[in-house]
Amino acid sequence: MRFYLTLLLCLVAAVLALPPPQKPVVVQYPADTPKSVIQKAIEEIQKDGGIITHEYSLIKGFAAKVSEVTLNKITVMADTYAPYIENDYVVHADGSITTDDQ
Repeated sequence: MRFYLTLLLCLVAAVLALPPPQKPVVVQYPADTPKSVIQKAIEEIQKDGGIITHEYSLIKGFAAKVSEVTLNKITVMADTYAPYIENDYVVHADGSITTDDQ
């Protein structure tokens, strides 16, 4: 009985220790956004275990795999330069859509 209780507690601890699920997104900032605001957002994403998959040069923004919690953080951080965040996906010629999750 004691073994099963210990095993159950270990399983619960393991589940609680899992990082939050990450989703692929594109984060775009207004054209007048300073580079420092974007860099702070990138650093926050990396600190929280997210991955920057691409930094854009034609627009002020980047693509990333990040948790919803971290997206909320970077939105609040940039009060003057609010980011536009959308899911990252691929649209095929036949109209079908795929994401990294599929």
